[in-house]
Amino acid sequence: MTTLLIHRARCIATMDDAQTELQNASLLIRDGRIERLIPATENTDALLTQVDEVIDARHHVVVPGLINTHHHMYQSLTRAIPGVQNAELFSWLQGLYPIWVGLTPEMVRVSGQVAMAELLLSGCTTSSDHLYIYPNGVRLDDSIEAAHTIGMRFTATRGSMSVGQSQGGLPPDSVVEKESAILKETQRLIETWHDASFGAMTHVAVAPCSPFSVSQDLMRESAKLARAHSVRLHTHLAENDHDIAYTKEKFNCTPAQYAEDLGWVGHDVWHAHGVKLDEEGTYLFARTRTGIAHCPCSNMRLASGILPLRKMLDAGVPIGLGVDGSASNDAAHLLNEARQAMLLARVGRAMELPRVEDGRTVYGCDRGPAEMTPRDALRLATRGGAQVLGRANELGQIKAGYCADIAMFRTDTLSMAGGAVHDPVGALLLCASDNTDYTIVNGRVVVSQGEITTVDMGPLIERHNQLALQLVLGTN
Repeated sequence: MTTLLIHRARCIATMDDAQTELQNASLLIRDGRIERLIPATENTDALLTQVDEVIDARHHVVVPGLINTHHHMYQSLTRAIPGVQNAELFSWLQGLYPIWVGLTPEMVRVSGQVAMAELLLSGCTTSSDHLYIYPNGVRLDDSIEAAHTIGMRFTATRGSMSVGQSQGGLPPDSVVEKESAILKETQRLIETWHDASFGAMTHVAVAPCSPFSVSQDLMRESAKLARAHSVRLHTHLAENDHDIAYTKEKFNCTPAQYAEDLGWVGHDVWHAHGVKLDEEGTYLFARTRTGIAHCPCSNMRLASGILPLRKMLDAGVPIGLGVDGSASNDAAHLLNEARQAMLLARVGRAMELPRVEDGRTVYGCDRGPAEMTPRDALRLATRGGAQVLGRANELGQIKAGYCADIAMFRTDTLSMAGGAVHDPVGALLLCASDNTDYTIVNGRVVVSQGEITTVDMGPLIERHNQLALQLVLGTN
């Protein structure tokens, strides 16, 4: 067994039910689990010589590892493509589908490691990924192997597209698959890779892409397959107005009705976005404990809209954060995503029209900036994500027995100057988003002093850029 001591932290924000925050406390990690929190009053001199590794945390704020609930990691290869920089969702996709047809297994592995490195440096320790395009021999195994190499806790979702343009779908026919092959491959992946044990490093989920790229039959059969194997279900839903219009035209229902009719609600389901869910949909998601991956930067980038975050949280909808695809966010910094979620929730509420409640007029920003506090945002990025991914009893808190997934940010940096001295946790969300100094996954230090420890980043980035040019230019 290996032991690690995080010693005398400036502040440890546990994110437990009591919102406990400890100053000058220490944290003992043994064999990938949190063994105990050690208060400042307890002498740790003897322990310093008994553990395998010590991290001096006097200048750090320590938080649970952040959790990313929605991503398309292969899109790291197509960031900032000029032709779609100013496009909304559907035209953005139509501009990129012809490029993504050229993806290869190496491209998926390399882009996955680049995306995961970016996440790890932002303090993210667990990520899902939604890979839904499989040309040229690409398999979800390529992404899973990338996660194993770099050391990230991973929920790999087997995405799919089966309805091409000739059948009224959005994607070109060249990128869709036969539904029987999709279901067979999804079952193989679950049986090969999914680990249901406590603290598992790899989960597999079932993830048909969207209402405009798969059939209702595939949605139903995918839900049956997932539940037969006790794995989770994931898809896109209600992302923007065009998405709503498509569902209404093709299926004569709202997105929430579509999800309910097909068996895609429940505690084992999470949907990306949900920006345009109506009142009925919000109530349905709250009642059934159906989760949402909130992706504020992507929603702003594509002008999709503003999720009514506080309203949904108050209703009881489980919500985590997602950076979404690297080509619709162009970044994968989960701490910054939490910051943006906080800021967007505040301004979004302020933009609402006045309404009457209990006989009085209530204005949109009735609570003011307290609509979403820094600690609310941090909770979304930790416990919210753990709940949405079905891992609330393992991840998202610094608590004895939980997985030792930890992010440590320096408090003596330029961006934290004048903020951390007053409130290091608040400053983490309010000040500019720094990279982490240490990131620990399952007790293993995968970022040390701001550097990835598991892969050589220089050659990785160089190869990634070569592959990005090959993909876009269509060269070998």
